[in-house]
Formats: sequence, C-alpha cells, structure tokens
Amino acid sequence: MAHALAKIFGTEEDKVNCPFYLKMGACRHGERCSRIHNRPVLSQTLLLQNMYQPLPEQFDAAGNPMPRSDEEVQEHFEDFYEDIFEELTTTGGELEQLRVCENKSDHLAGNVYAKFREEDDAARALKKLVGRFYDGRPVLAQFSPVTDFKDARCRQYEEAKCTRGGYCNFMHLKKVSPQLQRHLLRLI
Repeated sequence: MAHALAKIFGTEEDKVNCPFYLKMGACRHGERCSRIHNRPVLSQTLLLQNMYQPLPEQFDAAGNPMPRSDEEVQEHFEDFYEDIFEELTTTGGELEQLRVCENKSDHLAGNVYAKFREEDDAARALKKLVGRFYDGRPVLAQFSPVTDFKDARCRQYEEAKCTRGGYCNFMHLKKVSPQLQRHLLRLI
C-alpha cells in the first residue's frame, strides 16, 4: 500500500496533495484548494511572495497610458534583481539560483524564488528576512517545495509561444542581461 501511495505522490492521481503547489510553490486556488499544500519546514528554496513590482504605468495629460521603453523596464528589473541578489548573498550561503516571475496572476505575480546550495543557508536567509521591508512593503518569505525550476517554468513562454500571456499558471521567468550576470559573479 505504501509503495502505491509513494508512486502517485504529487501527481494528478494524488487526490490528497496538490501537485501544482509541489511543482510551483504556489497554487491558483490558494487556501480554497481542495488538496493539501504541504509547506516544508526546511528547504533549499525560499519563496518571496509578490516581491517584484513592475514599473507603474505612466499617463499623459489626457489620461492615456504611455508605454515604457524595453530598456527602462529592464533597467528597473535589474536594479531590483541586483538588490535582492546582494541581500541574499550576504547571509554567507551560496545562492545557486535566483528566479523572478513576471506573471500577472495573483499566485505568481512578482514571486521571487531563491535556491541555496544548502538548506541551512536558506534557513539563515529566511531568518534574516523575517520582519523586513522592501520598497515600503513587507517581505513575505517562506520555504518553498520547488527545487527544480525545469517543471515549473513555461516552456512556451521561453519560445515566445505562450497564448495565456501573463495569466499563465506556469512561471514566466524574467531574464537577466549577460552584463549583470557577469557583474554579480564578480561579487561572489
């Protein structure tokens, strides 16, 4: 019996545990989900909920929205990314991956996932973040079950073919420029 249960754990056949939560660290149904969201008590990965905020819209004198340039949007994102990267690497642990969602749906919008080499590193970072604020908003940090972003990311988005747009239920991960990647590697 236990072998059969282990075989279906975290799959669509599992009628008890939410497979979407296990894969994404977030579920579109939230607390209304009919399945259990087993929040880990320790993990290599932290989820900083809704932390990244895109640039607010600008309006002209007539109240019409004015588009922002791609460069301005990317610069805003990379400033944020560098801030978070520096904050998380000062805990002394090795940060393996830092991912930021640009989805618009509530359960993924602005989520930041920080995967550390060791669970103890993530625990130290979480302890450091509790009660903190960023850009005037509280940092909502918790351990996440996500350890492999391969299954969580939207491959169609990466190929510029996602028809769901920002409301897709899989991660639309923002990309960091190669210049910033090189700069951050020098800081480590």
